[in-house]
Formats: sequence, structure tokens, C-alpha cells
Amino acid sequence: MHPAPSVILFTTLSGLGFGLLAFLGFGMPDVTGGVAFVFFALAYALAVGGLLAATFHLGNKANAIKAFSQWRTSWLSREGVASVAALLVMAPYAIGRIFLGVDLALLGWIGALLSLGTVFTTSMIYAQLTTVPRWNMRLTPVLFLAHALAGGALLAGQMTTAAILLAVLGLVLVLAWRQGDERFDQSGASLESATGLGSIGTVRQLEPPHSGQNYLLKEMAYQVARKHSAKLRAIALGLGVILPVLCLTVLPFSHAIALIAVLSHIAGVTAGRWLFFAEAKHVVSLYYGR
Repeated sequence: MHPAPSVILFTTLSGLGFGLLAFLGFGMPDVTGGVAFVFFALAYALAVGGLLAATFHLGNKANAIKAFSQWRTSWLSREGVASVAALLVMAPYAIGRIFLGVDLALLGWIGALLSLGTVFTTSMIYAQLTTVPRWNMRLTPVLFLAHALAGGALLAGQMTTAAILLAVLGLVLVLAWRQGDERFDQSGASLESATGLGSIGTVRQLEPPHSGQNYLLKEMAYQVARKHSAKLRAIALGLGVILPVLCLTVLPFSHAIALIAVLSHIAGVTAGRWLFFAEAKHVVSLYYGR
């Protein structure tokens, strides 16, 4: 699939933002006043910024409001509803923490669960697509939640928890890559199934559907070289997981080291998100010999 910058920004930033909101809702860190304001402002900026970035992928931005009306059948619509609910529930919790010095714990827990629910609905937008076998697996929601929890713990300053969750994220990444590499073959999709002519024998193309590039080839049959894929996987794992874990567990703590860990993680997640889309192959590519 074509890795559109808007969708990469959306999945990266919103995951971090809602992950941080989840930890704040669980009372980690236990802060009030100005310090709480900084944490909540960062979480809202990331979450809302990510959601706004998603609208740049729309041909008609005015259609964004329509995403909320199809929640019965659409995971995209459910994501919109869940995200607004999470942000609204977390608002009075944040106000209590920042201005009143009170902990509305029940409200915080509800907001935290809604925040993680938002991340889950985002993941299901991709995991439900049987036409994209690499995404259509149980590890996809696990991967999104692992990203949100690890990034949220890191931004929340929960160093020990973050190190553990980052290690879990690294394991999930490797498993998702390995399983994803086999998904297209395991799906049984072929030129025979794509054309519906498998019952009469092996199908081969006489010539391509057309000689030039088109929308489907650009958006649905994007190709990334295997050597580039391997390098980007190493970058995603190295910057997103290994370096932050080393910063948290080996190097002496300082705010500078913590900042390096956060920036490294964001860079690694961005590389991993680019691969998430670039390596995903739509079954329509079979019509074009891809």
C-alpha cells in the first residue's frame, strides 16, 4: 500500500497521545498543577494532532464529519466516536488534576480504557481487511496497543514499566514481521482466485491490463525492495526499541538521556509505520502480475 505521510503521522502521533492519556488516567505519573498541565497538554496535542493529520488523506475534508454516522458497521466511525469520547471524559479528569488538585480516579480509569479502546478501533480499520493479508491477523491490534502502551509509558516517565513494555513491543514487532511475510501465501489468494477461473486450470496473463501506471498500482500495489525493507526493520527496531531500552536501563538517568530515548522511539515508530503500509500488498495486485 502507498505509505501516505498523513496516515503515518496519524497512526504514530495518535498512538503516542492516547497511550500517554491512558497512563495519566491510571494515575501515572501522580501529578497536579502545572506539571499535570504539561503532561495533559502534550497528550492532547499528540492525540488531536494525529486525528487532524488523518483528515489530510481525505479528498473532501468536509466528509470527515460523516465518519461518525456509521459506527454500527464501520471501524473508522467507531474510532471517531471512541476518540471523541476519550477526549471528553479525560477533560474533566485533567481539569481536576490541574486546577483543583483532586483525583477523579473513576473518571480517569474510564478515560484510560476509552483511550486504549480508541487505539484498538484504529488497529481494526486495518486488521479487518481480508483483501490485505499482511494486516488481516490477530497480531495487528496487539502491535498497535503495544506501540501505544510502550510510547505512553515512556512519555509518562514510567521508566521501569517503559523498558518492559518496549521489550514486549520489540518481540511483537518481530513476530508481526515474520507472520506478515507469510500471510499473502497463506491467504490462498492467486490469479486463479482473483479471476474466478481456477476451476478450468492454471491462469496466466496474456498481457498486462494496461501499459501505464494507474491509481490501483500506485495506491494498492506499492513495492519496496527487500534490502530496503530489511534496513528499515533494523532502524525501526534499533531506534524504536533497543536504543530507548538501553537509555532507560544502562545509562545513568538524566533528562537529556530521557529526551534521547523519546526522540529515538518516535523516529523508530515512524520508520515502522512507513513499513506497515509499504509492505502491505492488496490482492488486486494479482491482476497486474505483482
